[in-house]
This record gives sequence, C-alpha cells and structure tokens, in this order.
Amino acid sequence: MVDEEGHLKIVVAGAGGAGCNTINRLAGMGNCGAKLLAFNTDKLHLRHISDRAERILLGASVTRGLGAGGDPKVAAKAALASRKLIEQEVHDADMVFVTAGMGGGTGTGVAPIIARMARENGALVVGIVSFPFAMERARLKKARQGTAKLADECDSLVVIQNDRLYQWVPNMQIEKAFALADEVTAKAVAGISRTILEPSLVNLDFSDLKHVMADGGLAMISVGEGSGYDRIPQISEHILKHPLLDVDYTEASGALMQFAGGADLTLGEATDLGEKLMDNLGEQVHVAWGARIDERVERSLEAFVIFTGIPSPLLLDPDAAEGRKKEED
Repeated sequence: MVDEEGHLKIVVAGAGGAGCNTINRLAGMGNCGAKLLAFNTDKLHLRHISDRAERILLGASVTRGLGAGGDPKVAAKAALASRKLIEQEVHDADMVFVTAGMGGGTGTGVAPIIARMARENGALVVGIVSFPFAMERARLKKARQGTAKLADECDSLVVIQNDRLYQWVPNMQIEKAFALADEVTAKAVAGISRTILEPSLVNLDFSDLKHVMADGGLAMISVGEGSGYDRIPQISEHILKHPLLDVDYTEASGALMQFAGGADLTLGEATDLGEKLMDNLGEQVHVAWGARIDERVERSLEAFVIFTGIPSPLLLDPDAAEGRKKEED
C-alpha cells in the first residue's frame, strides 16, 4: 500500500493477447508511473512483450503454455491454477488497472479473476477493456458476458468499442489505430498518478479518488487540452465528445476533475471549466476537483476527468445476465 514516503503503488495488469499488447505499447511510451504486468496463457506471445513489463505465464499445467483456445472457462481454470502468482503481483497495490480485450479466451476469462484478487487485497480496481467489432458475431456474446462479470469485480469499468475506433480513424494503419485506444489507458494511469502525487493549489488525494470511483460501475475517463482565448470551450469539447468513449455521461453519479495550467491559470478559468463539464449532470452527483500550476504547461490548460456510475446497455444485456446466472448455478 502507500509507503512511508507517500508513494502510491499503481499496477497495470494486461490479460490475454489484447491486454498484453496494451502493456507492450505502454512500455514503449516510457514511464507512466505504474508497474506493468503481462498475464497470458500463451507462452509464445509473452516472448514478444517488452522487458520493461513483468511477464507471467498462467496455468502451465492446464494449457501447457499453448493458450486457452478461445475458451474463457479454460482461461479461468489456468488463472486459478496460478492464483499465488497473481496474488504475489497485486497484493500490495493501492490501485490496479486491468486491461483486456473482451470476446476471446484468456482476456475474457482471466481479467475478472485478476480484478477480484486485487480487490480482495484492498486495491481500488479499474477495468479498461475493448469490445469486439460488430462483424465479430461469435465473439459478441462472450464479450457481453465477460464484460458483465468483470464489472462485478471492478470498482469502475471503462469500455472502448472497436467500432468507434474504426469510425474515428478508418484509414489509419492498424497498429497506430490501436495505439490511439491504448492512449486512453496510458493517460488514465499518468493522469491519476499526477493527480494524487503532485502538489496542487486545490488538492486531491487518494481518498477523493476512492470516494468517486469505488463501486462506481461504468466509467468514462477522458483528457482534454486547449490554448488561446477560447481554451475553455476547446477542452470541454475534447472531454465530453471523446470519439472512443461512446457513453451517456449525463446520468453519472460521480465526477473527479483535475486541471493543470501555466502561471496564467486563474481561479475563474478553473471554476468556469468545471461548471461547463458539470452542466448536463444531475444535482446529486458527487464532485471532487483540483487545480495545479504545472511548468510543463505554458499558455495552455489541461484537464483530466473521470465520470463514474454511468448506465450502459452493455452491462445490462439479458444474455450476459443469463450467462452469469448459469455459471453461478
């Protein structure tokens, strides 16, 4: 947990092929202030993961390192067979991000187990997962069931739909396109690290973060920046209309906002931006906000925002609920 010097221990755990690819891209982006873990049942795939991340093969006695064959139940068995390895990696974390692609075998089956173990050890757990393209018919039902199970084990869950990625950058090279999606994870980790660890004029601490995100359900995590005379509307537009986060934030139950600007940042600007971001939210939403002067931000303004408690049809799908009920029975 938080050590004697007040350092927050953050872990990003990637599960399965897509989750491990995210870890690989995060490692390539440089220091994000978190420990990177790559969990997979496929030994060959783990060999391609950066040395900057810890690589953990799950359930060697179950899958012989050959993968789960697209079966979440096999993957879950492999994770439970390696329970001690997982607990060893997450037992002292304050916050754990679990990232995976939903609809396949390992990510779908393993991510909820990693989340559960992290939460049982006292960590605040945030899931960030990708949802299959509409054309991937057979994967969609598994994805809905896996997403619903993961939502049960996380404090908050961010769902990135691959179809939104296609609509945003249809002509972009595939690797670069998926790297854009991974930036949501990278910026979330970096934003939370800076929000909690760096001094602010209006301060936010880990207790504020937990109050907004604990048991928060579906979440939207977004960043925005702007410069010039109209930087406030620029930022609110970037944050509230993020092309990858297709959710209705207006029914959110919680909001955490952190603003950073240069020496010219005024109290009026900070409150004006906060009011614009809160315009469409209800009266009962719990709000925590902070503001700081950042020498790296010159003549511009940046904002990092988390909305939690957002209703989603993805998590209320009747097939997903039925699948969970059968497994519990």
